[in-house]
Amino acid sequence: MKNNLSFWIIQIPGWLFLLYLIIAQGISAFSYELGVEMGTQEPAATITEVGTAFFYGFAFADLVFYIPLLGLALFAHMKNWSCCKLLLAASFAITIYWPIVCLAAIVDVQGADGWLFADQRVYWIVLPLIALWGMLGFSILLKQSMTKGS
Repeated sequence: MKNNLSFWIIQIPGWLFLLYLIIAQGISAFSYELGVEMGTQEPAATITEVGTAFFYGFAFADLVFYIPLLGLALFAHMKNWSCCKLLLAASFAITIYWPIVCLAAIVDVQGADGWLFADQRVYWIVLPLIALWGMLGFSILLKQSMTKGS
């Protein structure tokens, strides 16, 4: 399995993304203000208190559920545990879902009172890449399940 290209397509970006989540989201779940200082979160002055609550909600959910799930899924995949496909499928579903939610919200909130978040380029680069990796990983799992009957 480790000689298979699909293994490395899941593993290498997966561990890099997990590290990104720990730094960008995990730390912000403990201290949103530290996330703002680090540049991984937006300040209330830019996105309003409601915006920071929304972003904090994702950071907290990532800390308590998504980060552990993704870490366990990647480890199970690396070890070829029988549960790895189920764990990866759940992780990839979240990996596809949350960037789409965030981008849709960013589009919909334009022009709202207090929303001064003008430069969104990094979001339009990073979030689609995250969702595309999730779609690629999910399609790899689907193809493997269809060809192996597992």
